[in-house]
Amino acid sequence: MKFKKLFSYVRLARLNKPIGIFLLLWPTLIALWIAGSGSPDPVVVGIFGLGVVVMRSAGCVINDLIDRKIDKHVARTKERPLATGNLTPTEAIIFFIFLLAIAFLLVLQLNSFTIKISLVAIALTIIYPLMKRYTYFPQCILGAAFGLAVPMAFAALTNHVPLQAYILYCSTVVWAVIYDTEYAMVDRIDDQKIGLKSTAILFGKADRLIIAILQGVFLMTLAFLGFFLKLNISYYLGLGGVLGFFIYQQYLIKDRKPEQCFKAFLNNRWVGVFLFLSIALNYG
Repeated sequence: MKFKKLFSYVRLARLNKPIGIFLLLWPTLIALWIAGSGSPDPVVVGIFGLGVVVMRSAGCVINDLIDRKIDKHVARTKERPLATGNLTPTEAIIFFIFLLAIAFLLVLQLNSFTIKISLVAIALTIIYPLMKRYTYFPQCILGAAFGLAVPMAFAALTNHVPLQAYILYCSTVVWAVIYDTEYAMVDRIDDQKIGLKSTAILFGKADRLIIAILQGVFLMTLAFLGFFLKLNISYYLGLGGVLGFFIYQQYLIKDRKPEQCFKAFLNNRWVGVFLFLSIALNYG
């Protein structure tokens, strides 16, 4: 395979832009650490780590396959491999099936409960790109899909999904709506021109306020999780760090400039880092 073609596949899977991997990985690791009381099975951690990379890649492929005709009309996406013709839809479909096959082989190493939850995650991954055509809440579907890594982690390690998993799942969904709305603010003008929908368009001039409210809900949900799990002061210091990042994000999006909104989106990788470290320190 020629290098140019190989790199087109890398770009299609967005492996050259790993931010999505990080945003899915951190909640997954947090769930594994809580479910495993700070010492999760290394094999299960490895399976989930590989699964995060594979399923995020698969999500990017199916998204670009469905959006290939509209991506060429959006400044940020017009150079994607399917939009430019560097890869064909048939090649993308084969690649998508290949990634799903790998993901399925990985999840087969886990128990049947985890496998059942993974089927829901796959379904949400496939329908997510369609939601921007029919609803203003595709960000919620993304959050629901990303968040399912949380109950999967608990199911894999404990074979059940306790209350703390539901609390963490809800916070993960809220967080996804926060960062994906910031992401959608980058494309808002182009999306409106071609008739696509998003929370950024729905919120309009109230976008910053609603994001701030969601950030508050996210922090309060995690504070309740800490209280429920009886976590120590290091956890709440971590939440303080997250609050600092959220204030910085509000500063970045204050003028709604696309490049600044994108920086706010990227800043969420550090939110995940702080949250994971604050959890890990409780079990250290």
